[in-house]
Amino acid sequence: MSHSLSGLSRRDFLRYTGLAGTAAAFSVTLGACGGPASTNTTGSSTGTLTAVIGYGNNQTWDPLQTASAFSMAANLHCYESLVEGDSITRDPFPGLAKALPADLTGTSLKFELRDGAKWHDGTPVTADDVVFTYARVLDPNEKVLVHSFFADWLAEVRKTGENSVEFVLKHPFPYALKRIQTAKICPKHVFEGKWKDAAGGKVVGSGPYKVVEQAPLSYTRFEKFAEYNGPRPAAYQSMLWKSIVDAAPRVAAISGANPEAQIVENIPAANAEQLRKSGRSVEFADGGNNLFLMFNTAHAPFDNKLVRQALHYAIDKQKMIQIGLQGAGTAATSFINPKLPASQPAANDFAYNPDKARQLLQQAGVTNLAITLSTTNTSLVSDCVKVIKEGWDAIGVTTTLDSQDTKALFSKLDSGKDFEVVATTNNPLQFGNDPDLLTRYYYDKTSVLMTTYARWTGPESQALLDLQNQAAAETDEARRAQLTKQLLDLISEHAVIYPVVFTQLGTAWNAQKITGVRAQGYPGIYLNQAKPV
Repeated sequence: MSHSLSGLSRRDFLRYTGLAGTAAAFSVTLGACGGPASTNTTGSSTGTLTAVIGYGNNQTWDPLQTASAFSMAANLHCYESLVEGDSITRDPFPGLAKALPADLTGTSLKFELRDGAKWHDGTPVTADDVVFTYARVLDPNEKVLVHSFFADWLAEVRKTGENSVEFVLKHPFPYALKRIQTAKICPKHVFEGKWKDAAGGKVVGSGPYKVVEQAPLSYTRFEKFAEYNGPRPAAYQSMLWKSIVDAAPRVAAISGANPEAQIVENIPAANAEQLRKSGRSVEFADGGNNLFLMFNTAHAPFDNKLVRQALHYAIDKQKMIQIGLQGAGTAATSFINPKLPASQPAANDFAYNPDKARQLLQQAGVTNLAITLSTTNTSLVSDCVKVIKEGWDAIGVTTTLDSQDTKALFSKLDSGKDFEVVATTNNPLQFGNDPDLLTRYYYDKTSVLMTTYARWTGPESQALLDLQNQAAAETDEARRAQLTKQLLDLISEHAVIYPVVFTQLGTAWNAQKITGVRAQGYPGIYLNQAKPV
């Protein structure tokens, strides 16, 4: 399957996400853009904010396609969904919608649009734009990245008036208001038949900021959208977001007596104390970013779950956290980060136990095992996989590390090239935090990771998917929690795709210049609660 910036699939999440991906060039066209910015209730704006993002701004800007850390963060300040959410909790609040539906137990959700909402070119936002957006989201032929977040529960979105729509559900879905946050409404008159423009950097939104300049791999400049009439008007007249991928100059931008930036994300843990001593606020947040193992179940003996379990038990996660993550991480005792509210302990916690690892290999009848571990070459992965090799070698598994560029690795996987085990990073938390999304991203009938890469099909995988669907459709909260626990147990039993450690993400800011910001457990920054001091 070929990939283009105008037609990304789920596999491209790994390739294009800021944590695992490599930059893909895009043509720059200037366009208006804006987005949720600040809880600045007066609407007064002052000055310029300078921010630094640790990822490239030259990947796709299509809001229904992108997994780029820079683009996704910028789009949160550019486009609006019908329902928006708190950057940390994802608690919903009205975005383009006037109000939230009170009843989520049925199969119909109705929304009215905010009176007077406009696109940045001055055109009114209408129900046609909503229907246009969701028609693309739900069309499997469009292959948009957010399709799988809706396909299992949403049948259609239909117009009920010039400024009103109805969501027709296949079954009640308790996470609907969180999931709707992932679909940014796009203007039909701008992008119909022209999604390549969106991929190329043209951004026309309905929020408080608009993009006025793009310089690939350098910066993106925003200005306040004067006609924005939503709940969170711009706190700044302009924002300059610099793209600085290398850690040293990124840290330098927030260092010293007069730092050039007010806020910088993707701060390495090793630099935190230095920045604090220079007067910066530095916080680390737990989230979804994880280093995971993915096994090729078509390649013996990795078709045996006992072997997969053994290799997890052989890894000293605490040592990996100290060496590879500089202490800024958490051992994976469940498929979902145990520090997130959505998590529950799994039946297999995979705590370091080399004796158990040897026993499981013996039980599986496997001796003299030699493994080539294919890895991406980011510094985080390189430091962590050394601990994996050490643990596997210690139980008698001869381990060879095959490190390569992210794009090169996934090009091989896409082409069907044989592999044994892959170690790399991923962070679905930037799309949402409900347990269905966090598990379905990896385990789903449309998941390239599960079906194409891991080649895991058959009755065992189908049983897992059936349980996942049952949990997602359960409206009783207690029963849904029980089913989710069963799902997490089952995922840990099979361990086809499973995290080893979860990493924390650091953000630094100058508290003398900016207030109302929080570190988040996914890439980028979210400034809808920020304002100048």
